[in-house]
Amino acid sequence: MKRFFPAVVETDDEPGYSVFFPDFPGCTSAGETIEEAVQGAKEALAGHIELMVEDGDAIPAPSNLDDLVFDEDISVELVVLVDATTPGKKQRYNVTLDSSLVEAIDHVSPNRSAFLEQAAREKLRHDRAPVRPERPVHPIL
Repeated sequence: MKRFFPAVVETDDEPGYSVFFPDFPGCTSAGETIEEAVQGAKEALAGHIELMVEDGDAIPAPSNLDDLVFDEDISVELVVLVDATTPGKKQRYNVTLDSSLVEAIDHVSPNRSAFLEQAAREKLRHDRAPVRPERPVHPIL
């Protein structure tokens, strides 16, 4: 499920911008430009939520922008909403699997559904990983 979380872009005496999420303490980003900092924040939030899901932590509801309060020492440049995909409600599905595959899963895991969910997440993470093109190698002449 896609949700939108407030991200606070701040500045200080140093050049560049930093971003933090009031709903996710410790989830931060930085960049030389606002755009770079916010793009990094989007990536940081996705990774943070992914780790929380793996750890079984509850994902908080997004804060209401009107309820945000900041310390006096924070120099807020702007607040943006960053979208993130959060886990949805668990649902039952009927799938067809090879019986020997099910036996192998049951041999290593007491929870077949959790095993398949984790395997699917790992496969999706692997398939979404950016493919880095190989740099051409030029022979020394």
